[in-house]
Amino acid sequence: MIYTVTFNPAIDYVIKVDDLTLGKVNRTTREDMYCGGKGINVSNVLANLGIDSVGFGFIAGFTGDAIETGAKQLGFKPDFIRLREGMTRINVKIKSDEESEINGQGPDIHEDELEMMYQKLDTLKDGDILVLAGSIPNTLPEDVYEKIMERLQDRKIQIVVDATKDLLLNVLKYHPFLIKPNNHELGEMFGVELKNNEEIIEYGKKLQEKGARNVLISMAGDGAILITEKGDVHISPCPKGEVKNSVGAGDSMVAGFLTGYLKNGDYKEALKMGIATGSASAFSEDLATKEKIMELYEQL
Repeated sequence: MIYTVTFNPAIDYVIKVDDLTLGKVNRTTREDMYCGGKGINVSNVLANLGIDSVGFGFIAGFTGDAIETGAKQLGFKPDFIRLREGMTRINVKIKSDEESEINGQGPDIHEDELEMMYQKLDTLKDGDILVLAGSIPNTLPEDVYEKIMERLQDRKIQIVVDATKDLLLNVLKYHPFLIKPNNHELGEMFGVELKNNEEIIEYGKKLQEKGARNVLISMAGDGAILITEKGDVHISPCPKGEVKNSVGAGDSMVAGFLTGYLKNGDYKEALKMGIATGSASAFSEDLATKEKIMELYEQL
Protein backbone atom coordinates (compact mmCIF):
# COMPACT_ATOMS: atom_id res chain seq x y z
CA MET A 1 0.00 0.00 0.00
CA ILE A 2 1.07 3.59 -0.60
CA TYR A 3 0.65 5.98 2.31
CA THR A 4 0.98 9.76 1.98
CA VAL A 5 1.42 12.22 4.84
CA THR A 6 0.15 15.80 4.74
CA PHE A 7 0.93 17.54 8.02
CA ASN A 8 -0.76 20.82 7.13
CA PRO A 9 -3.52 20.25 4.54
CA ALA A 10 -5.62 23.11 3.23
CA ILE A 11 -8.69 24.07 1.34
CA ASP A 12 -7.30 25.89 -1.69
CA TYR A 13 -9.74 28.65 -2.66
CA VAL A 14 -8.72 29.65 -6.17
CA ILE A 15 -10.29 32.83 -7.54
CA LYS A 16 -9.92 34.69 -10.80
CA VAL A 17 -10.15 38.47 -10.65
CA ASP A 18 -9.82 40.72 -13.69
CA ASP A 19 -7.44 43.63 -13.00
CA LEU A 20 -7.03 43.12 -9.25
CA THR A 21 -6.80 46.54 -7.53
CA LEU A 22 -5.63 46.72 -3.92
CA GLY A 23 -7.71 48.95 -1.66
CA LYS A 24 -10.83 48.49 -3.81
CA VAL A 25 -13.73 46.04 -3.89
CA ASN A 26 -12.86 43.35 -6.47
CA ARG A 27 -15.33 40.90 -7.99
CA THR A 28 -14.39 37.36 -8.92
CA THR A 29 -15.04 36.02 -12.39
CA ARG A 30 -14.39 32.42 -11.38
CA GLU A 31 -14.11 30.47 -8.12
CA ASP A 32 -12.88 26.93 -7.46
CA MET A 33 -12.13 24.99 -4.28
CA TYR A 34 -9.72 22.08 -3.98
CA CYS A 35 -8.31 19.84 -1.27
CA GLY A 36 -4.71 21.03 -1.03
CA GLY A 37 -1.46 19.78 0.43
CA LYS A 38 1.41 17.92 -1.22
CA GLY A 39 0.58 14.47 0.16
CA ILE A 40 -3.09 14.91 -0.75
CA ASN A 41 -2.06 15.91 -4.27
CA VAL A 42 0.02 12.74 -4.60
CA SER A 43 -2.91 10.57 -3.44
CA ASN A 44 -5.29 12.44 -5.75
CA VAL A 45 -3.17 11.78 -8.84
CA LEU A 46 -2.49 8.16 -7.81
CA ALA A 47 -6.27 7.67 -7.67
CA ASN A 48 -6.61 9.20 -11.14
CA LEU A 49 -4.10 6.60 -12.33
CA GLY A 50 -5.99 3.76 -10.66
CA ILE A 51 -3.54 3.28 -7.78
CA ASP A 52 -4.90 2.93 -4.23
CA SER A 53 -3.42 4.95 -1.39
CA VAL A 54 -4.17 6.00 2.18
CA GLY A 55 -3.86 9.63 3.22
CA PHE A 56 -2.48 10.40 6.69
CA GLY A 57 -2.49 13.88 8.16
CA PHE A 58 -4.16 16.24 10.60
CA ILE A 59 -7.53 17.94 10.16
CA ALA A 60 -9.64 20.23 12.34
CA GLY A 61 -12.94 22.09 12.29
CA PHE A 62 -15.48 22.38 9.48
CA THR A 63 -12.71 22.79 6.89
CA GLY A 64 -11.27 19.49 8.11
CA ASP A 65 -14.65 17.89 7.42
CA ALA A 66 -14.39 19.22 3.86
CA ILE A 67 -10.91 17.70 3.45
CA GLU A 68 -12.14 14.29 4.63
CA THR A 69 -15.19 14.37 2.35
CA GLY A 70 -13.08 15.62 -0.54
CA ALA A 71 -10.55 12.81 -0.13
CA LYS A 72 -13.28 10.20 -0.52
CA GLN A 73 -14.59 11.98 -3.62
CA LEU A 74 -11.09 12.09 -5.08
CA GLY A 75 -10.80 8.32 -4.71
CA PHE A 76 -8.34 7.65 -1.90
CA LYS A 77 -8.88 6.52 1.68
CA PRO A 78 -8.61 9.27 4.30
CA ASP A 79 -7.15 8.23 7.64
CA PHE A 80 -6.63 11.66 9.20
CA ILE A 81 -6.21 12.53 12.85
CA ARG A 82 -8.81 15.00 14.06
CA LEU A 83 -7.29 17.74 16.21
CA ARG A 84 -9.20 18.99 19.23
CA GLU A 85 -8.59 22.67 18.48
CA GLY A 86 -8.57 25.08 15.55
CA MET A 87 -9.47 24.51 11.92
CA THR A 88 -7.76 23.25 8.79
CA ARG A 89 -6.36 26.27 6.98
CA ILE A 90 -7.71 27.97 3.88
CA ASN A 91 -5.24 29.14 1.22
CA VAL A 92 -6.48 31.87 -1.10
CA LYS A 93 -4.89 31.82 -4.55
CA ILE A 94 -5.69 34.89 -6.66
CA LYS A 95 -5.26 34.72 -10.41
CA SER A 96 -5.21 38.13 -12.08
CA ASP A 97 -2.61 40.08 -14.10
CA GLU A 98 -0.20 38.52 -11.61
CA GLU A 99 -0.74 35.51 -9.34
CA SER A 100 -0.86 36.09 -5.60
CA GLU A 101 -1.36 33.74 -2.66
CA ILE A 102 -2.48 34.19 0.93
CA ASN A 103 -1.78 30.99 2.86
CA GLY A 104 -3.36 30.22 6.20
CA GLN A 105 -1.29 29.21 9.19
CA GLY A 106 -3.08 26.02 10.22
CA PRO A 107 -4.06 24.62 13.63
CA ASP A 108 -1.80 23.78 16.56
CA ILE A 109 -0.80 20.12 16.79
CA HIS A 110 -0.20 18.88 20.33
CA GLU A 111 2.35 16.29 21.39
CA ASP A 112 -0.24 13.58 22.09
CA GLU A 113 -1.78 14.17 18.64
CA LEU A 114 1.61 13.76 17.00
CA GLU A 115 2.04 10.52 18.97
CA MET A 116 -1.18 9.28 17.36
CA MET A 117 0.47 9.83 13.95
CA TYR A 118 3.51 7.82 15.02
CA GLN A 119 1.22 4.98 16.08
CA LYS A 120 -0.45 4.94 12.67
CA LEU A 121 2.95 4.84 10.97
CA ASP A 122 3.93 1.91 13.21
CA THR A 123 1.27 -0.20 11.45
CA LEU A 124 3.07 0.01 8.07
CA LYS A 125 4.38 -3.29 6.75
CA ASP A 126 7.39 -4.43 4.73
CA GLY A 127 6.91 -3.49 1.08
CA ASP A 128 4.71 -0.46 1.78
CA ILE A 129 5.58 2.94 0.31
CA LEU A 130 5.47 6.10 2.43
CA VAL A 131 5.46 9.59 0.88
CA LEU A 132 6.57 12.46 3.13
CA ALA A 133 5.90 15.67 1.27
CA GLY A 134 5.91 19.37 2.09
CA SER A 135 6.87 21.68 4.91
CA ILE A 136 6.42 21.10 8.63
CA PRO A 137 3.92 23.28 10.55
CA ASN A 138 5.65 25.54 13.07
CA THR A 139 3.86 23.80 15.94
CA LEU A 140 5.72 20.55 15.22
CA PRO A 141 9.39 19.77 15.91
CA GLU A 142 11.61 20.52 12.91
CA ASP A 143 13.07 17.00 13.02
CA VAL A 144 9.72 15.18 12.70
CA TYR A 145 10.70 13.67 9.31
CA GLU A 146 13.90 12.37 10.88
CA LYS A 147 11.99 10.86 13.79
CA ILE A 148 9.60 9.10 11.42
CA MET A 149 12.39 7.65 9.30
CA GLU A 150 14.43 6.60 12.33
CA ARG A 151 11.35 4.83 13.67
CA LEU A 152 10.86 2.92 10.41
CA GLN A 153 14.49 2.32 9.42
CA ASP A 154 14.57 -1.36 10.37
CA ARG A 155 11.62 -2.18 8.11
CA LYS A 156 11.61 -2.63 4.35
CA ILE A 157 9.50 0.45 3.65
CA GLN A 158 10.25 2.55 0.58
CA ILE A 159 10.20 6.17 1.75
CA VAL A 160 9.84 9.07 -0.67
CA VAL A 161 10.78 12.53 0.61
CA ASP A 162 9.75 15.67 -1.28
CA ALA A 163 11.05 18.53 0.84
CA THR A 164 13.62 21.31 0.67
CA LYS A 165 16.91 22.39 2.22
CA ASP A 166 17.72 21.08 5.73
CA LEU A 167 14.41 19.21 5.97
CA LEU A 168 15.65 17.03 3.11
CA LEU A 169 19.38 17.02 3.87
CA ASN A 170 18.83 15.85 7.46
CA VAL A 171 16.97 12.67 6.44
CA LEU A 172 19.47 11.43 3.85
CA LYS A 173 21.30 9.38 6.50
CA TYR A 174 18.19 7.15 6.62
CA HIS A 175 18.56 6.31 2.90
CA PRO A 176 15.20 7.38 1.44
CA PHE A 177 14.13 5.42 -1.64
CA LEU A 178 13.48 8.60 -3.63
CA ILE A 179 14.00 12.33 -3.18
CA LYS A 180 12.72 14.95 -5.62
CA PRO A 181 14.35 18.37 -5.46
CA ASN A 182 14.06 20.73 -8.40
CA ASN A 183 17.23 22.15 -9.94
CA HIS A 184 16.95 25.46 -8.04
CA GLU A 185 16.41 23.72 -4.69
CA LEU A 186 19.39 21.46 -5.42
CA GLY A 187 21.61 24.49 -6.00
CA GLU A 188 20.35 26.21 -2.84
CA MET A 189 21.28 23.17 -0.75
CA PHE A 190 24.91 23.59 -1.75
CA GLY A 191 24.98 27.39 -2.15
CA VAL A 192 25.65 27.27 -5.90
CA GLU A 193 23.86 28.24 -9.10
CA LEU A 194 23.57 25.22 -11.39
CA LYS A 195 23.91 26.22 -15.03
CA ASN A 196 23.76 22.98 -17.02
CA ASN A 197 22.89 19.28 -16.83
CA GLU A 198 26.46 18.28 -15.99
CA GLU A 199 26.45 20.45 -12.87
CA ILE A 200 22.97 19.25 -11.88
CA ILE A 201 24.11 15.63 -12.16
CA GLU A 202 27.29 16.38 -10.19
CA TYR A 203 25.36 17.83 -7.27
CA GLY A 204 22.60 15.23 -7.51
CA LYS A 205 25.27 12.60 -6.97
CA LYS A 206 26.41 14.47 -3.87
CA LEU A 207 22.95 13.82 -2.40
CA GLN A 208 23.47 10.13 -3.14
CA GLU A 209 26.82 10.27 -1.35
CA LYS A 210 24.90 11.61 1.66
CA GLY A 211 22.55 8.60 1.56
CA ALA A 212 19.74 9.09 -0.99
CA ARG A 213 19.09 6.03 -3.13
CA ASN A 214 17.40 7.60 -6.16
CA VAL A 215 17.50 11.32 -6.95
CA LEU A 216 14.84 12.78 -9.27
CA ILE A 217 15.59 16.39 -10.21
CA SER A 218 12.76 18.28 -11.90
CA MET A 219 13.67 21.18 -14.19
CA ALA A 220 10.26 22.66 -15.09
CA GLY A 221 10.02 23.01 -18.89
CA ASP A 222 13.45 21.44 -19.37
CA GLY A 223 12.29 18.02 -18.20
CA ALA A 224 13.94 15.98 -15.47
CA ILE A 225 17.06 14.03 -14.57
CA LEU A 226 17.00 10.75 -12.66
CA ILE A 227 20.13 9.40 -10.95
CA THR A 228 19.39 5.83 -9.91
CA GLU A 229 20.82 3.72 -7.10
CA LYS A 230 22.34 1.52 -9.81
CA GLY A 231 24.48 4.45 -10.99
CA ASP A 232 22.51 5.10 -14.17
CA VAL A 233 21.64 8.64 -15.25
CA HIS A 234 18.49 9.18 -17.30
CA ILE A 235 17.68 12.57 -18.85
CA SER A 236 14.28 13.23 -20.36
CA PRO A 237 12.74 16.36 -21.92
CA CYS A 238 9.18 17.52 -21.29
CA PRO A 239 6.40 17.17 -23.84
CA LYS A 240 5.29 20.44 -25.44
CA GLY A 241 2.25 22.25 -24.11
CA GLU A 242 0.86 25.45 -22.63
CA VAL A 243 1.48 25.80 -18.89
CA LYS A 244 -1.82 26.64 -17.19
CA ASN A 245 -1.10 25.66 -13.61
CA SER A 246 2.11 25.22 -11.63
CA VAL A 247 0.45 24.01 -8.41
CA GLY A 248 0.83 20.28 -7.85
CA ALA A 249 3.02 19.52 -10.86
CA GLY A 250 5.87 18.26 -8.66
CA ASP A 251 3.50 16.16 -6.56
CA SER A 252 2.04 14.74 -9.77
CA MET A 253 5.53 13.80 -10.92
CA VAL A 254 6.02 11.81 -7.70
CA ALA A 255 2.69 10.00 -8.23
CA GLY A 256 3.56 9.24 -11.85
CA PHE A 257 7.05 8.01 -10.94
CA LEU A 258 5.64 5.60 -8.34
CA THR A 259 3.00 4.36 -10.79
CA GLY A 260 5.63 3.69 -13.44
CA TYR A 261 7.97 2.03 -10.94
CA LEU A 262 5.26 -0.24 -9.56
CA LYS A 263 4.68 -1.73 -13.02
CA ASN A 264 7.98 -3.61 -13.22
CA GLY A 265 10.60 -1.79 -11.14
CA ASP A 266 12.07 -0.10 -14.21
CA TYR A 267 13.51 3.33 -13.42
CA LYS A 268 13.48 4.58 -17.01
CA GLU A 269 9.76 3.76 -17.24
CA ALA A 270 9.19 5.46 -13.87
CA LEU A 271 10.89 8.65 -15.12
CA LYS A 272 8.84 8.66 -18.31
CA MET A 273 5.57 8.27 -16.42
CA GLY A 274 6.67 10.87 -13.87
CA ILE A 275 7.38 13.49 -16.53
CA ALA A 276 4.13 12.75 -18.39
CA THR A 277 2.14 13.07 -15.15
CA GLY A 278 3.84 16.25 -13.95
CA SER A 279 3.40 17.83 -17.37
CA ALA A 280 -0.26 16.77 -17.52
CA SER A 281 -0.94 18.73 -14.32
CA ALA A 282 1.04 21.73 -15.54
CA PHE A 283 -0.97 21.78 -18.80
CA SER A 284 -4.34 21.49 -16.99
CA GLU A 285 -6.44 23.78 -14.80
CA ASP A 286 -6.58 21.00 -12.16
CA LEU A 287 -4.43 17.98 -11.37
CA ALA A 288 -3.69 15.47 -14.11
CA THR A 289 -6.32 13.08 -15.44
CA LYS A 290 -5.35 9.63 -16.69
CA GLU A 291 -6.41 10.55 -20.24
CA LYS A 292 -4.14 13.60 -20.33
CA ILE A 293 -1.27 11.67 -18.76
CA MET A 294 -1.41 8.88 -21.34
CA GLU A 295 -1.71 11.39 -24.19
CA LEU A 296 1.56 13.03 -23.10
CA TYR A 297 3.17 9.68 -22.25
CA GLU A 298 2.79 8.64 -25.88
CA GLN A 299 4.68 11.78 -26.97
CA LEU A 300 7.80 10.91 -24.96
